[in-house]
Amino acid sequence: MSLDVTRGPHPEDEAMQGTVRAEEKQGIRTYALLVVSMALVIAFVTGVSLLLIRHHLREQVTSNLSRDLDQSVVAFQNLQAERLGALARENALLAELPTLKALMTSGDDLTIQDGAAEFWELSGTDLFMLADPGGRVVAAYVRGASADDTLRTGMKRLLTSPHMHYLIDGESLYACALRPLYFGSDQDGTLLGYVLSGISIERTVPEISQPTGVEATFLSGHQILASTLATGLQAGLVKQSGTLSVMPRAPVAVKLGNSQFLATTEDLSAAATAPLQLVVLKSLEPANQWISRIDRMVLIIGILALLSGMVLMAVISRLVTRPLEELSHSVRAFGLGDVKHHVPRHGTQEVRQLSIAFASMRRQIQKANQTILESERLATIGRMASSVSHDLRHYLAAIFANAEFLASDRLSMKERTEIFADIRAAVNGTADMIESLLIFSRTGSNIRRQPELMATLVERAVGLIRSHPDAEGVALTTSYVNPAETMAIVDCKQIERAVFNLLLNACQAARLDGPASVHVALKTEEQRILVCVTDNGPGVSANIRMSLFEPFVSEGKQKGTGLGLTLANCIAREHGGNVVLLESCPGKTIFQLAVARGLSLQDKVDLPEAGVHDQVIPDENVRM
Repeated sequence: MSLDVTRGPHPEDEAMQGTVRAEEKQGIRTYALLVVSMALVIAFVTGVSLLLIRHHLREQVTSNLSRDLDQSVVAFQNLQAERLGALARENALLAELPTLKALMTSGDDLTIQDGAAEFWELSGTDLFMLADPGGRVVAAYVRGASADDTLRTGMKRLLTSPHMHYLIDGESLYACALRPLYFGSDQDGTLLGYVLSGISIERTVPEISQPTGVEATFLSGHQILASTLATGLQAGLVKQSGTLSVMPRAPVAVKLGNSQFLATTEDLSAAATAPLQLVVLKSLEPANQWISRIDRMVLIIGILALLSGMVLMAVISRLVTRPLEELSHSVRAFGLGDVKHHVPRHGTQEVRQLSIAFASMRRQIQKANQTILESERLATIGRMASSVSHDLRHYLAAIFANAEFLASDRLSMKERTEIFADIRAAVNGTADMIESLLIFSRTGSNIRRQPELMATLVERAVGLIRSHPDAEGVALTTSYVNPAETMAIVDCKQIERAVFNLLLNACQAARLDGPASVHVALKTEEQRILVCVTDNGPGVSANIRMSLFEPFVSEGKQKGTGLGLTLANCIAREHGGNVVLLESCPGKTIFQLAVARGLSLQDKVDLPEAGVHDQVIPDENVRM
């Protein structure tokens, strides 16, 4: 018997083609990779440049605004020094007036209070006070308000602390100057009392803000005394006053409403009758708008560079990758058997060298494949002849010997019946072997699928195996799910044959070692139906596990062609499944046959190869 190994695609070739098609779906084209890489590089460089420029601009803006804030604080200090100097000079002029000295020598509070009003109008200040030599406030006047106890208490503190210049009265703040009144000279004269005058800070705050464009606010605790800040933003500043007081004179970014400011704080508490802070703020909005314009310019430039770079890279990459794609098609065509497909001769120097090398390699592979094909054909014929001839000789010897016995007329009817049974078994074995060879040679053709219950097919296979001589003495048990759930679209005869082969293989293995038992379990999944065959044989030999599903592989059996598992796996793969060895150890071996409920072409292409499951336990015992 001859086997035409050149007819039809080999299962390994189909698996390779399926793998190639799967890789085509998952891969990415080189020119697309180059274009995307260029886009990512340009986007990364643009983003980094944008961040660096933005960071540098913010540092520069912060430095400039901090310098403006420091200058504003210095300007305030200089302005206050001038104001206090002017107040001191006015007080000195008042102290030299004889009428004021005469008024203070009267000793009558009402007289002093009546006369002090004239001097207050003369000074033109917002605050005016006369005190006796003991520091008692005799007369006090405030523009737009009345002198209360809080004001008098603050005035007394100014009298006892000459270094203080700021008087806080509720929500009002005054810069004050104090001058003693003497009868005679300041060195040798008699102290008549004190004159104190002050000006409201609300009149000087705009003078701080206007020259430098900053906002100035005076805070006492959580209360604003004077401010050029918009009324709607003052509440937010009060909430953040604690943060501002942590690091005096250090620029701090604050957000008031929807606006951002850079703020610095000057602590004036040492020169005031209560805690006092000067907060100077500079709006960041103009700087942020300027930075945003720079960002947009850099971003537009980056987008233009990205688009032009992608177009340029697309053109260059196509010039480079098109010959590579043609070469790839040539390699794929050669892998599928087209040895005459065009090999590109254009492109870059490296592509041309690669094409020449591939063309040379293709010629060498063709020659080597022809040699290997002839060798494999002869080897396959040899293995098949060796396997088949042994069994044929066994069956023919049984037929020949029993035929000679039948020629004798001394045999009883019972003996003749037994001889006929042996001849029938030999003939059936020969027919079974020939049928296996035929199925193996034409697996995949003439498949006739129809809806069928897998439970019914398994029952048929179990019924056939019970009558087989190799199943004699084997305890055969089954366990099924609901038979109505085992519907599948299959070729009934082929599936029945595959299950029969697995059962026969299990029975032959189980009889090698003590009491034999075989169990068949039918399980269902959403897309597959599983048939698990378990025997208590010695296990699969480690020598044949890697080649267990190859044809004519057999070890430890008295008879057989070595096609049982091969046929079962081929039939399973034609039905969208496979056969795997789930477990093998002394006393327990499990083969699993999987069949798809419904089979499409794509399911058939992407099937996994049959093999040994990862959980198989190694052993050195011999079985088929």
